[in-house]
Amino acid sequence: MNKILAVVLMSSLALPVLANDASKKDEGFKLIHVSDLATALESSQPPAVFDANNADTRSKYGVIPGAVLLPNYKKFSVKKTLPTDKNKAVVFYCANTKCMASHGAAEKAVKAGYLDVSVMADGIMGWKDAGQPISTPTKQ
Repeated sequence: MNKILAVVLMSSLALPVLANDASKKDEGFKLIHVSDLATALESSQPPAVFDANNADTRSKYGVIPGAVLLPNYKKFSVKKTLPTDKNKAVVFYCANTKCMASHGAAEKAVKAGYLDVSVMADGIMGWKDAGQPISTPTKQ
């Protein structure tokens, strides 16, 4: 009887999580991975890349070469920071798959009318682990 009760209890705890995942609305951006971004950066029309990490993470792990460093993923100026062409592909990243700063920055871009917005879900840690090039952050 205790085993049955435990299974029922565990199932009921999992249901809200499943319901939350199923009820998530499309945030308007795509999730991509290291290989996707690496390929896109080699294309004839590479995306604009934005680093949503804080200074400590940048110092510890570096940045993707050419990435624009956002001063704050919530408070950056869309008008001053993002491309004027809202059709231009933009990619945001932060530390790793658990970090959501890139998601917040991407949502801000979507709300501002950008049409091709992605988040590189693996973050700078995944980028570095995959052997992709890293550069030292410069002050912004």
